[in-house]
Amino acid sequence: MSLPLTRRQALGRIAAIASVSIVPSRVLGLNGQTAPSNQLTKGIIGCGGISGNHLAMPGKLLALCDVDSKHLANRMNGAKNKGEADVKGYGDFRELIARDDIDIVHVATPPHWHAYISIAAAKAGKDIWCEKPMSRTVGEGLDMIKAVQDEERMFRLNTWFRFKDNYYGLHRPTTDVWKVVHHKLLGDGPYTFNLGKGFVGNWKLEQWAGRTDLQVQPIPEELDYDTWLGPAPNKPYNAHRVHQSFRGYWDYDGGGLGDMGQHYLDPCQFVLGKDKESPVHIEVDTQKQDDDAVLPWRRIEMTYKDGTKIILDAEGSPRDPIITGPKGSITRGFRSVEIPDLDAKIKDLAGPPPMITDFHQSVRERKKFALNEDNGFRSCTLINLAKVGLRLDRPLNFDSDKLQFIDDAEANTYINQTNREKWDHKTLLG
Repeated sequence: MSLPLTRRQALGRIAAIASVSIVPSRVLGLNGQTAPSNQLTKGIIGCGGISGNHLAMPGKLLALCDVDSKHLANRMNGAKNKGEADVKGYGDFRELIARDDIDIVHVATPPHWHAYISIAAAKAGKDIWCEKPMSRTVGEGLDMIKAVQDEERMFRLNTWFRFKDNYYGLHRPTTDVWKVVHHKLLGDGPYTFNLGKGFVGNWKLEQWAGRTDLQVQPIPEELDYDTWLGPAPNKPYNAHRVHQSFRGYWDYDGGGLGDMGQHYLDPCQFVLGKDKESPVHIEVDTQKQDDDAVLPWRRIEMTYKDGTKIILDAEGSPRDPIITGPKGSITRGFRSVEIPDLDAKIKDLAGPPPMITDFHQSVRERKKFALNEDNGFRSCTLINLAKVGLRLDRPLNFDSDKLQFIDDAEANTYINQTNREKWDHKTLLG
């Protein structure tokens, strides 16, 4: 019988993750399953507001982690009140992913941590349930794909409108919209998908804007701010940088676009049949953006090679068509002048191919989840291309195959964001 690792020993072991190969459970024949009950176990990294959703998801909770001791204590109490008596709390996520008895790691941190923690978890043989947006940059997303696939891990991105629930402003499941496009009820294409004011309100632009007047404040005793920053640049502490308002800063996310964008854009890309490609041209209409803070913008237009467009219009009319094809359009509430009996016409049409929509089934059967590292990367790339367009405030051309901007060295500097050396996820890739 082996003795349990001390905290110092555990940290010493996982601090060397970049140079030591961790043997995944699949190699040992466990294949993501736990015996004898076969109940999958989970650990949640990040104990802010969104972690409450992860707490409610299936799986026996064994561990929670946060760099803010108050957030951790709050979630620990909540978990135990729900009957999760075996949960243990950590301030260092590396201790959590080093545990052999955890099957699934839930990454509920701000996005600037998604790549590092997902890659480290994959290297440790864990399957991953990651918050949206998948990554801050195109390069981070590619590195996440590499780690997940090299280690043969299962990956789920935490947005679901491509396979369940009504798709926001259309008030219908995404599968109904898929039928309209794939059965060419509005023509052969190209299509325009306009996610305007009638669909997404104001994109939460003001709610998630950053501030340009931040003053240095003392770091609260309960917060390990240096670790909270992690891969991001070392900037002085201000309460507006962290917790509920972190999305307003480019270093950590992308404002309202980062907060809600993948919820809206993933179903859109799925409906348009663009899961394996990205737009080739990006245009924006925005006020000048700050180097640090994300500010409100007016319009983003992204065009695919075949002329298909996705438009994000923060100032459009609620009456603007949401989906437009050569033979007509669909407006808010899933109505079409050109197809007056739309519901009846799609009722018996074939829907999309079957998808695995239960992540625990994906883990047990080792089959990709409906929204995985591949298609999730492409829908997140929509966000990351739009962010570069906003920051540079000029048209951009993008190579969808090479995943680089064309003849634009400045734009390509945003493909990979510089990380602090201690938390550069590339050191984990080998």
